[in-house]
Amino acid sequence: MGKITVETCEIEGLKVITPTVFGDERGYFMETYNYNDFKEAGIDVQFVQDNQSASKKGVLRGLHFQIDFPQDKLVRVVSGEVFDVAVDLRKGSATYGKWFGVRLSAENKKQFFIPKNFAHGFIVLSDYAEFAYKCTDFYHPNDEGGLLWSDPQIGVKWPMPEGMGPEDLIISDKDTKWGGIDSYQSK
Repeated sequence: MGKITVETCEIEGLKVITPTVFGDERGYFMETYNYNDFKEAGIDVQFVQDNQSASKKGVLRGLHFQIDFPQDKLVRVVSGEVFDVAVDLRKGSATYGKWFGVRLSAENKKQFFIPKNFAHGFIVLSDYAEFAYKCTDFYHPNDEGGLLWSDPQIGVKWPMPEGMGPEDLIISDKDTKWGGIDSYQSK
């Protein structure tokens, strides 16, 4: 190993990964994913789809999950900075309904591994951010579920982008209409 550093989180299964960065006067190089390194770190999954999104400051996406086709995700930021959140929705889990958040940025190059049966979302803290993620199942239309980003029972402490308050956030209509965790039935 040695190419990645893996930090476990207070919620079992979540992992923050920091790659080794090789830099010189020309710039840098890093492996963002190597199956053997991840397997050695306890992340033995097969990714089948890569996605990327771009968002401006104050965009909040989530909290999303897949209903019948749950996915493991490996997320990272290639430009800008976000605060990324996962909420445990695993039936019978000791941390069911708990959340964990981490700042991901182009500068810190951290990645966040989120196993199946977690809700996921992020808020853009920089002027602009590009967000990339790998998934272990393909996108299935009509399989998306969600939780209200501001559900007080979950209690995510979203940091606000500089100069903005909650009323300034840019949230899709769909993401304002999800129910709270009380309305969710875990599988």
